[in-house]
Amino acid sequence: MFITKKHISRRTMLRGMGATVALPFLESMLPAMAPAPAKSKPRLACIEMVHGMAGSTKIGIEKTLWAPAAEGREFDLSQGNLMPLEPLKEHVTIVSNTDMHPAEAYELHELGGDHFRSSAVFLTQAHPKQTESSDVFCGTSVDQIYARKFGQDTPLPSIQLSIESVDQAGGCAYNYACVYTDSISWATPAKALPMIRDPRMVFDMLFGAGANAEERAERISTDRSILDWISREVSGLKAKLPASDKARLDEYLENIRELERRIQKIEQRNAGGDERALPTAPVGVPDSYEEHVKLMFDLQATAFAGDVTRVSSFKMSRDVSGRAFPESGNSAGFHGASHHGENEQRIIQFGQINKYHVSLVAYFIEKLKKIQDADGSLLDNSLILYGSPMGDGNLHNHKRVGLLLAGHAGGSVKGKLHLKAAEGTPTANLYLAMLHRLGVEDVAVFGDSTGELAI
Repeated sequence: MFITKKHISRRTMLRGMGATVALPFLESMLPAMAPAPAKSKPRLACIEMVHGMAGSTKIGIEKTLWAPAAEGREFDLSQGNLMPLEPLKEHVTIVSNTDMHPAEAYELHELGGDHFRSSAVFLTQAHPKQTESSDVFCGTSVDQIYARKFGQDTPLPSIQLSIESVDQAGGCAYNYACVYTDSISWATPAKALPMIRDPRMVFDMLFGAGANAEERAERISTDRSILDWISREVSGLKAKLPASDKARLDEYLENIRELERRIQKIEQRNAGGDERALPTAPVGVPDSYEEHVKLMFDLQATAFAGDVTRVSSFKMSRDVSGRAFPESGNSAGFHGASHHGENEQRIIQFGQINKYHVSLVAYFIEKLKKIQDADGSLLDNSLILYGSPMGDGNLHNHKRVGLLLAGHAGGSVKGKLHLKAAEGTPTANLYLAMLHRLGVEDVAVFGDSTGELAI
């Protein structure tokens, strides 16, 4: 039976009315007598945080609030704002001392517009054209270059997610179109990709592909799980699977069901008539920042597990946002806290917010570490980029920005490394190295790159 068995295609879908569920990796997907598991295509997750890092200030560098004191592989994360990553440091590559020059003002009339250039530069490393009209121009983002090469054989080439409201049109400030602030992924230099804030929309996009509005509405109105519509297909498939694959499939489907339950509870809570902290937010958006972020991370992890997509971008805040994060121990508004006046105590307090945000990224890393993929964990087969396009938020500069990578990109990134770049090194050198480690070998220059960092 082992020699003659037929393997299940990685692209097998379980379909029902308004439901399309991809499968996670199963041993039965390996051809009979295969010498070794097929290599998975790495997943790429790009996460932006605004307003810079306390560790990019002069005081923050001295106190190692972001970059640890030691370079190389023997570094300590038990202090500073990266402390939540200490248990995961073997999977982490910290990159310090690079500059995002394209986010700076090139000409006098661009002065003051740093907040309204930053997000557009984060993944493109290209200088945005100053315009409030539709003739926007920036660059193609690193996530979309990867999606173009390795995302075309998945149901969704990429997904773009956000936490804050990003539905503004027209001009924002300093003569920059709002699209520069509201997007981090650019399919072409003239086409920014919209982001989704509502977890319900993300869930339906991932697991309701092909459904029309009427089918989605009927499914939701019946108060039945999306998995109820594919129960017959699940039963038929499980009858053919060995015990280990049945257990893995059950765990994956239970993760989807739990995501759906969480979204339903949020919708019920927000539709109950009680006063909301975010009164203008869609009914599916939690008032709690942490609940929202973790739900979006879980959606990305489940999408990666089912190979629904291999590429995600996630904007965890919006420039000039005054949202407070009391869970961090600092109840000041985010933007106000970043303008610390170079006061040591206020820099340390701003660092509390940075540390809190890093703890949420650590949650995502740990999630991927626990999910099995064809040849290792999802974390082994992923590369996560996290950081900010600003350095010192008080000065609105883009020097010595705080960045880190997590995951091993299918074995091409070792991890447990603090790489301190030479003074003046473009951040684009890191992104060029990322593309090459991810298998995109035909890109020789990215943004203002001058070479490739040895990650």
